[in-house]
Amino acid sequence: MDPEYASVNGRKRPQRPQRTHREVADELRARIRSGELRPGQRMPTQAKLADEFGVERGAVRQALRILQSEQLLTNVAKGAPATVAGHPGGAPTGPEAPPRPTTAALAPRVAAAFEAEHVEIDSVCLTAASLTLAIGEPLRRIHAGRMKPAKVDVRVLLPGRDVDLAFPVAVEDSGHGRGGGRGGGRGEDPVHERWLATRNAQGQVLRHHLLALRATHGIDVRVTFRALPFTPPVKLYLLNGVEALFAYYTLSRCEDRIGEENVQTYDAQGSRSALFAFERDAGVRDGAFVTQSRLWFDALWETISSELRLTR
Repeated sequence: MDPEYASVNGRKRPQRPQRTHREVADELRARIRSGELRPGQRMPTQAKLADEFGVERGAVRQALRILQSEQLLTNVAKGAPATVAGHPGGAPTGPEAPPRPTTAALAPRVAAAFEAEHVEIDSVCLTAASLTLAIGEPLRRIHAGRMKPAKVDVRVLLPGRDVDLAFPVAVEDSGHGRGGGRGGGRGEDPVHERWLATRNAQGQVLRHHLLALRATHGIDVRVTFRALPFTPPVKLYLLNGVEALFAYYTLSRCEDRIGEENVQTYDAQGSRSALFAFERDAGVRDGAFVTQSRLWFDALWETISSELRLTR
């Protein structure tokens, strides 16, 4: 027992509240930045860290995964000591880190979320392509036996198939400088059809890979999609109710090859959108953003969204 919590007569004093994995990550991050833990140095074992911080090994693993995603640690594996990265003092990390493109920032955070016993991921997006890509790393770790959540719940809100999308849209159909839009009714719109095919394909892949965990690893998995009656101007990912990742869809004019034609379109490169991270325990403002984001998502899910079928 920690001597700090033992009295002279041997009776146990009340234990301090157990630290969260984010608090463990904050302390280890501070040690790395201060030079107490030097580049190339091996970290204490997960068992020793769990004993030091008075937490379960799962919390230590989650903390180490966070630091690995911030490129402060390397060689993070279940049960093995990690190594301090060679240049940990470079770019800012953690709460001070600048936003990074979705493809770079989402994957490590989703992987860290899968360290939890019950994984909960909610998403509002245009096609689910970024989420499908990000889910690949935790799936690899599960298949390698490095993690195994007991339950996974994923909810995704996507535009409905018949929505008159604001984007992607052909420039000539956008109403830009024409005093009006398409006026409803998308007809045989090749840009819309390509978006729909992408939405369906990405959603099907995401659902297939996650549901396969039931048969291969006995994990309780639920994946549900619902349709929005509008084009979301932003993308949002909620991870385990403790973190919100938010990005704007910023439009640009581009030329796409659709069928046999080159088409000028207004579209957003969602995978390149800067992803801003908000953590529930990082302060009042971050905590309020996470809470309100969850309320917004739940309201859309329970009111104006409808059943979505990933078919044409």
